[in-house]
This record gives sequence, C-alpha cells and structure tokens, in this order.
Amino acid sequence: MALFTLRSLKKDFGIKEILKDASFSLDEGDKVGLIGTNGSGKSTLLKMIAGLESSDGGELWVNSSAKIIYLPQQPDLNEELTVLEQVFADSGEQMALVKEYEEISDKLSHGHGDQNRLLAQLSSVTERMDQTGAWDLETNAKIVLTKLGIDDLEAKIGSLSGGYRKRIAIASALLSAPDVLLMDEPTNHLDALSVEWLQSYLNRYRGALLLITHDRYFLDKVTNRIIEIDRGDLYSYSGNYSYYLEKKAEAEDSALSTQRKHAGLLRRELEWLKKGPKARSTKQKARIDRAHALQATEFKQANAKVDITTSGRRIGKKVVELDRITKSYGDRTLIKDFSYNFTPEDRIGIIGSNGAGKSTLMNMIIGRLQPDAGTVEIGTTIHFGYFDQHSDDLLEHGNQRVIDYLKDVSELVKTADGSIITASQMLERFLFPPNQQYAPISKLSGGEKRRLFLLKVLMEAPNVLILDEPTNDLDVQTLAVLEEYLEDFNGCVIVVSHDRYFLDRTVDMVFSFEPAGEVRLYPGNYSVYLEYKKDEADKESSEAKDQANKVAKDQKSNAATSLPEPPKPKPEVKKASQLSYKEKREYEELEAKIPKLEEEKSQIEKKLYHNPPNGHAELQKMASRLAELTQAIDTSTERWLELAERI
Repeated sequence: MALFTLRSLKKDFGIKEILKDASFSLDEGDKVGLIGTNGSGKSTLLKMIAGLESSDGGELWVNSSAKIIYLPQQPDLNEELTVLEQVFADSGEQMALVKEYEEISDKLSHGHGDQNRLLAQLSSVTERMDQTGAWDLETNAKIVLTKLGIDDLEAKIGSLSGGYRKRIAIASALLSAPDVLLMDEPTNHLDALSVEWLQSYLNRYRGALLLITHDRYFLDKVTNRIIEIDRGDLYSYSGNYSYYLEKKAEAEDSALSTQRKHAGLLRRELEWLKKGPKARSTKQKARIDRAHALQATEFKQANAKVDITTSGRRIGKKVVELDRITKSYGDRTLIKDFSYNFTPEDRIGIIGSNGAGKSTLMNMIIGRLQPDAGTVEIGTTIHFGYFDQHSDDLLEHGNQRVIDYLKDVSELVKTADGSIITASQMLERFLFPPNQQYAPISKLSGGEKRRLFLLKVLMEAPNVLILDEPTNDLDVQTLAVLEEYLEDFNGCVIVVSHDRYFLDRTVDMVFSFEPAGEVRLYPGNYSVYLEYKKDEADKESSEAKDQANKVAKDQKSNAATSLPEPPKPKPEVKKASQLSYKEKREYEELEAKIPKLEEEKSQIEKKLYHNPPNGHAELQKMASRLAELTQAIDTSTERWLELAERI
C-alpha cells in the first residue's frame, strides 16, 4: 500500500531548479536512501513530504491514515520540557495511559479518594495498557536514550547542546512508532557505537523509511532502495547503496557507449550530406531527415562531480611534536600526559565520544589553545588547513558573495597539474554555476556552505590538513572525491570523524580518546581498531570468567575442609519502601518475562552453533535479535533485582 505518492512534482528557487518532474511512491516496508549533491534538493523534498514546504506544480498525495514523523537536521524542541517529557511528546494514548495509571496508583498508595472506585479505574486502565503496549513505553524510552548516550533524563532541553538535542529528537521519533519516518542526516553528532545501534534498530524497524545520510556503511546496511536527485530529475534503484554504485557505473558506461555510437553515426551522416547527392529520392529524403534528427539529439551529461585539483606546497621533516601535553577544564581532564611526533606521511583518525577532547587536541595542535602542561612544537615549513566542524569562518561572511569570498584568498588558482585558472572556474569545478557565484553565502544550503568552505581551505595550499567532522553535511559524491584527493595529498592528514566508511578509506592509525584523559594509539584503519577492541573485550571477559571460577573453586574447597559455624541469629528485617501498584505489576511481569527471553536466546544460540543459516541477511537478522535479547535480559534482570530488594 502506498503511504505517499509524488506525481510530476516541481520546485524552483529562481537561481536553481530543484525538481523538474519528480515522481515516485513510498510503500509499506520501503527503506529508501535519498542521495544527491549538496543543494540538489534532498532536504527540500523531505520538507515538502512533511508538509513544511510548498511545491510549484505537480501533485503530492499522502495517505491520511499514515502517521508521518519528520526528523530535520536541526530539530526544534520545547526547551521547557525535560528529556523524558520530550521523548514522550508524540506517544499519544500510551503516554496518557501511563500518566493516568501513575495518578491512580499514587492516590491508592496514600489512601486518597474512594478506594473501590479507584481500584475499578485502575483495572480499566491496566487493561487498556495491556492492549496498547503502554507498559513497555518508559522502559523502551530509557533503553533508547541510553543507547544514544543520554543519561540525565530530568535535564531541561534548554540546557543541552545541539548534539544532545539531535539525539533526543531521534529517540522521540523512534518511540512515536510512525508509519513513515523521514530522517535528514540522523547520524550527525552520534558517536560510532550510537550509529551502529541506530543502524541495528532501523534494520528491525517495521515502518517505512526515507532518509538522507552521508554515512555509506549506514546507507548500505539500512536501505533496500536508493533514489538519486540529479539536476531536478529522480532516478530509482531497487537495492542498497552497493547495488546503486554497481548499477550507476553500468548506466554511465552504457550512456557513454551510446553517445560514442551516436557520434560515429552522426559523423557518417554528415559526411554523406556534404557530398550533396543530386537525386532526392524518398529514401534519400528519409536519410536527410534522420541526419537532422541525430543533430538535434541531446544527451544528459553524467552526474556533475566535484573536481578537487588544488596544488600543494613543500613539507619538511618536522611537522608537529607533542611532548607530554595535558589539558583540563575544572576537575575534568580531557588529555593527560600525551606525546606524539607527526610525520609528513601520517594519516591519523581521531575518535571518541562527544566532549571527550578531540577538537581541543586539534586547537592545541594549530596553536589556538595552549596546553596546561607539556609543549607543542610546529615545523617551520608547516601551513595548516583547518576544516573545522562548524565552518565558523562562513558565519562572519554570510552577506558576502560566493565569488568574493574566494577572491579574498586569490583571484587566480594554481591547480595540481600546474595550470592557472580563475576563482570563478574553480567554483564551477566545485559545482557552483555562474548564477550561484554572485549570490550571497547566506542563500546556500548547509551542504553547499560546507563545500565552499572546503574549497577555500584547499585553495590556501596547506601541507597539514585537519578535517574536523568533514562528513557532516557533505554529500556522498563529494566525500568519495575527497577520499581520492587525500590518497595523493602531499602532506599530513588528521581526521576527526565518527564516519566509519570515511575513516576506513583515509587513515592508517587511530587515536582513541579513553577515560581519564588517556589517548591510545591503534595502528590501522577504523575496522582494524574495532577488531583490537573486540579482542580486548574477549580477553577481559575470559580473564573475569577464569577468576570467578577460581574464587568459586576456592570457596568450595574451604567449605569442605572447615567446620560449620554455629548458626547466627537472624537479623531483624527492616521493611523497605513498599512497592506501588505499578511496581508490583512490573515485578510480576518481569518474573514471567525473563525466562521467556532466556529461552528464546538459548534457542537462537543453539541454531547459530549447530545449524547456522547460509544467507547473510538471515544470519545478520539472527545476530541482531541475539544482541537485542541480551540487552533486554540484562535490563529486565537489573530492574527485577532492584524491585526484589524492596519487597
């Protein structure tokens, strides 16, 4: 069943035609990735479907019974609400039932009101909660928020950073259980573990999904269809991102072959026309008409791609030397006693949770911040290019024209092959056509602004390139070209990123920010780092198990050789705080629920061990379910123990 349908939809912003004749449908179960260059109209299309942007023609039909939730890049949340209140904002009947249940339970526990009437109301509410699944609402909310790195559930939204607000908006969208989820760059501001959890969650999500993301691993794992926006037209590919790349390459090869054949045929027809045949038979007349038709045939050029051809500069042997640097803010140490000498060939990836100190380290390297202890020495030939996370430089030039912003660097640009081109020509290579070059920077989309800032950084010909979250707001096509550029870059590259694909493509060493200000070094790219961490976790688990077995063995041995102690008088049991009606019911449900979860987990483990499925998709599905069950068992058991201690 179609959830929404676009028919010949049009959108024109004057300086750019976003959609010419867009048509496609989203059906139940569809998980669609929307891709295209920055400024191609991806975010605009999502806003049109969400009813936040009007069209200039065509038709947009939305199924009236479908619940659609739109998650923008910069969500607008109620700053007066707490975290928990915000995530429940779209939960409708379920949340109302939870509140009603808690109010009745509170009155009963304090002996307020007509107890018989309250018990009857409680029974009715309980039945409706069973029917709607409202019992699991709060538990699920806490699990989702924890997985997204949110611990303080009573914090006011107004006190949180933009990154935390985005995470809360994601949790709110997921918990509202919509029929259609529209997500614009959901992985921005998420660390790698949160991205992997969200990826797993969306794999199991039963609703339809239309998402924009720069994370190509995420796109590949989550989607079953790709829609590309290319100069106002939509192209659909039935498969994930890998399938899209394969079919796109085939289509471009086929188009080039067709154009070559067309050009050869046209040349032959033109040669025939130049001979000026004297007789004009019907057959010859048809051939003349065909030649004219061939001349009139137009081919759409292959996708426009960013052309990064800026020149570099010489780099000496001494780059940056960090000697026992430490940086703290208040009682929190971000970096403690860290040393490293960067080399001209280094390709370093820096990872860690939000607020761990990654940007702080970058700012110390370039001299914007001084360490509390230790020294930072910079080589005499070093010229930094710092592509910072928020493109702060652009904020000061919002009213400046695009062309003038680049001319402040240079009116003429030396390219990698030694040729000289104008700033305007360089802008065209970065997909800024002439009509956009004379528009103010404030008129550009978020992704176009990032691309413009990247161009300025590269035009300054750095030999140490620092990229702080470069994948935020850059489209997948630009990222692919940037990755190729970095392979041949003559200098040191330092990348701060949560993008697993980008790190795998560009780095050969990982700096990991660990607790207590420790920065650990791992050779290899991000996938190799994950293998190291997995091996470490397996080793720790094995050692803990061995230690537990040893302790149990020693206790058993001691018990067998020692005399029994005289019985001790039983201590007086002090009654803990009584459980509410809600908590008593929760305790009883957990007692029944945990064995069922453990039995299902046992069955999956046996199947994986004795008779694993052949298909990758089924294997991945079982592994995801196993991880889900493990988490559910841990969470449920912890809660059961907490309630049991109070009985």
